[in-house]
Amino acid sequence: MLSSPIISFGAGSPDEKPNIVFIFMDDMGYGDVQVLNPERCKIPTPHMDQMAKEGMIFTDAHTSSSVCTPSRYSLMTGRYNWRTTKQGGVLNGFGKPLIPTERMTVASLLKGQGYNTAMIGKWHIGMNFPKGKGKQKVDWKGTITVGPYDVGFDYFFGISGSLDMPPYIYIENNKFVGEATVMKEPHPKRRGPAEPDFEVMNVLDELTEKSVEFIQRQNSEQPFFAYLSLPSPHTPIVPTPKWQGKSGLGAYGDFMMQTDDFVGTIVQALDDAGFSKNTLLIVSSDNGCSYTQAGVAEMEAQGHFPSAHYRGYKSDIWEGGHRVPFIVKWPAEVNAGTTSDATICLTDFMATCAALTDAKLPANAAEDSVSFLPALEGKEIETSRKGIVHHTIKGHFAYREGKWKLVLSKGSGGFKHKAIKGSPKGQLYDLEADPAETTNLFDSNPEVVERLVAQLQAYVDQGRSTDGPKVPNDTNKIQIWK
Repeated sequence: MLSSPIISFGAGSPDEKPNIVFIFMDDMGYGDVQVLNPERCKIPTPHMDQMAKEGMIFTDAHTSSSVCTPSRYSLMTGRYNWRTTKQGGVLNGFGKPLIPTERMTVASLLKGQGYNTAMIGKWHIGMNFPKGKGKQKVDWKGTITVGPYDVGFDYFFGISGSLDMPPYIYIENNKFVGEATVMKEPHPKRRGPAEPDFEVMNVLDELTEKSVEFIQRQNSEQPFFAYLSLPSPHTPIVPTPKWQGKSGLGAYGDFMMQTDDFVGTIVQALDDAGFSKNTLLIVSSDNGCSYTQAGVAEMEAQGHFPSAHYRGYKSDIWEGGHRVPFIVKWPAEVNAGTTSDATICLTDFMATCAALTDAKLPANAAEDSVSFLPALEGKEIETSRKGIVHHTIKGHFAYREGKWKLVLSKGSGGFKHKAIKGSPKGQLYDLEADPAETTNLFDSNPEVVERLVAQLQAYVDQGRSTDGPKVPNDTNKIQIWK
């Protein structure tokens, strides 16, 4: 059994703690934001650009994995996804929970610090559905367990998985909103039960309304944490009529513009409620752009490059799979128009929230999390953690330390993974000299390879990559070479 958080309150009153809003996009590439890719982004993103102008851009931010379920697990727990029994792939909409109720999450940490916590949007880390009788596999009137409502969120409104995964029905707190009594097929291979009025094209607008309503309900007497997890621009790529044709790049570009507009709506809601100055607002993505689903070949032919100058896309071990936008706005503390080149991972969000609220993390929580709060203040991040770990849909590993990136695979590790014929056992890149990962230095730097492999293995064996006692992984079947 894992222990409860050890909390030490700061000296200030509750309204001195910052509100925290994390907007999490689904399959948005680093190059899909104009300000990050000015020469090769053809999609207007005025609201994220304005956020960057008023805040800070992190140019070297990464997800723990190049696909969504594992990235979301790591964001919520501060722990690498491959420490669980899920060594590859993603969950479906009926997936069992990856986060047990006894594990600390960002939400339970902040709830313990007096925050009102809400999650609106796509969960996709699993939950237990109530079992139905006979042919009805789910009791649509029953109670859901071990979902967002049970791991620290005071309020949840959203969907269990991706927007192209059944069941197609909203969940509020731990209950379904209606009953999934019809069959729908937003994805050609994922026909499944749906609530009759659930329409995928309306979901982003409906989540926008719920997000604004939550902000409007808050007051200065209690800080709040809002995790706003969008289903866009992931498939089904369904911009509403208002946005159709706006980008000139097809449906994906239009959906990206609608997604960017969500950011503007949230910023406006915070402004209107008087919360903007002391709200830490973060925008990021769970992985890179999906090459096939988004129609990347067609967009690149028109001059739009969703991975900017980086190699790879969603599911890949290369930078385009896991290097993501990370834009921060916090007028009370973060200088406008600033940039950080600190190497951070989404696992670091949890330790940052602990540092923001003067909370002490127990030894068996946030095992791979380092606070990036110093970077927000323009300072160096002080940590004994030497590097960060990357992971792919097929379970391939990479390890990044300084300028060096070691890939423990002969190929991408992603959807279209193929061993590169005649290549070395792995890949080694100098990202300072070669950010596009074009020149494999694996054979010419054996001492670097040996050192990086040893460090990665140590992080696996210790159950953590931060200081603290050795803790167990959830499985003893973690293999760094596939």
